[in-house]
Amino acid sequence: MTKPRPRSLQWVLVRRLILLQAATFVAFIALLVAILTIAQPRLIIDNEAAIKHLSEAVARDESGGLLVRDTEELRAFRQDFPNLWFVIRDADGHVVEQGSVPPAYEAAGGELLKTVGRATLRFDQGDRRPEAALANVDTDVGRVQILASSISSRDENNGLEVEVNVNVDMAKDANGDPDWLRVLPVLALLVLCLLLPIIVVMGVATLVTTPAVVRRSLAGLVATADQAGRIDIDNRAVHLETTQVPTEIAPMVHAFNNALSRLDEGYDQRNRFLTDAAHELRTPIAILRTRAELLQEDPQSARLRKDIERLSNLTQQLLERQVLEHGSGTREVVDLVALAKTLAADFAPLAFEAGYELAFETNATRPVPVSIHVQQIEQAVANLLRNAVEHGGNRGTITVLVDDHGGIEIQDDGPGIPEEERDRVFEPFYRLRPRSSGAGLGLNLAREIARLHGGRIDILYGSWSGARIRLQLPMVTGRPPALSTATA
Repeated sequence: MTKPRPRSLQWVLVRRLILLQAATFVAFIALLVAILTIAQPRLIIDNEAAIKHLSEAVARDESGGLLVRDTEELRAFRQDFPNLWFVIRDADGHVVEQGSVPPAYEAAGGELLKTVGRATLRFDQGDRRPEAALANVDTDVGRVQILASSISSRDENNGLEVEVNVNVDMAKDANGDPDWLRVLPVLALLVLCLLLPIIVVMGVATLVTTPAVVRRSLAGLVATADQAGRIDIDNRAVHLETTQVPTEIAPMVHAFNNALSRLDEGYDQRNRFLTDAAHELRTPIAILRTRAELLQEDPQSARLRKDIERLSNLTQQLLERQVLEHGSGTREVVDLVALAKTLAADFAPLAFEAGYELAFETNATRPVPVSIHVQQIEQAVANLLRNAVEHGGNRGTITVLVDDHGGIEIQDDGPGIPEEERDRVFEPFYRLRPRSSGAGLGLNLAREIARLHGGRIDILYGSWSGARIRLQLPMVTGRPPALSTATA
């Protein structure tokens, strides 16, 4: 079964917005066409409106001549356009005119103008004579030619004239009805040519702008996700910010913060239990140690005292493990070489008693400054030394090496650590040899201390025999402050 791939919210929104805009635009055009089809409006500009009002007002006098009645519509139009002028002619040569008719429009015109239905008359752009509308219309007094304009000069406009001409002439059959079989394909192609560029432009604009808009809108969520990625066991009290998170995502962030609070509380309860249990164990262990020392010397009592010592070490390491959760004061800048030399000297008697030689080596020609919690690093190095004493085979030399890169290495001549076990030996309570007297927390505790200091612990492999473990600490960069004297 193929696992579904996660979808990008950004591109889902882009695709859906493009489809939504295209559908909205098509629906708008369809609705507009429907409204125009039902209402069948007639858009009339000023000159056309003048012809309409004049055609309704034209009449004849008693002698058969033409006159223009002062209708209510024409009176209102004259109030809006006081410079109205017109010339009305009929086929018998009767003429009626009013207003300031430009001389160019006083002529009757040729036969062509007598037969056209409607026309717009205009001069070149630099000519000041106004534009006029001409129409041969059927009125109550017969067919007349009306030439009219709402202005007598181009200087009388409002500074800007906008003209939109749309002429639609459909193919018709013998009966004069539209030939839809020929019209519809052309009409569909026309609509496609008009709509497709608009849809493409809208789609490209959405494709370009929406990702930026979505990224900007989700910037707060991305920042919150980065903040969530930095939460670990050492800063459980950190809660995610909700001020920059979208309202729709805020409930999930609040739920996540509540889950963190519950986990933090449970973790603290567990730590308090372990700390209290370790403290409570120290008293009975001390009593057992005292009573075991009163027993007669024999193999059984020796094994009992060894088991009690092992239990005591386990309790102490549990306490030390819990202390790491709360830190141990401020850091100090110390010389790692001096610190390691002091620890090696302190452990020399223990190594000699177990049958080892102990050596200290360094290639550093000057102090190696590191910023550390001294007691924690002392504990980590002590655990590595105890591990070498425990597993070195009670022979050979335990060597403490310090280099000028902030590293301490502990090497023994024992059987070493198998490569397949190098990760597991850092697990809590894991012992390489089940019958070992160790508690299985030394290496785990040392690694946690190194991690809290921004360093690490590695098991090294090479041509040497035995185990070689390196504790790497970050050095102080720049000019270090005065070094503290650290003692074990």
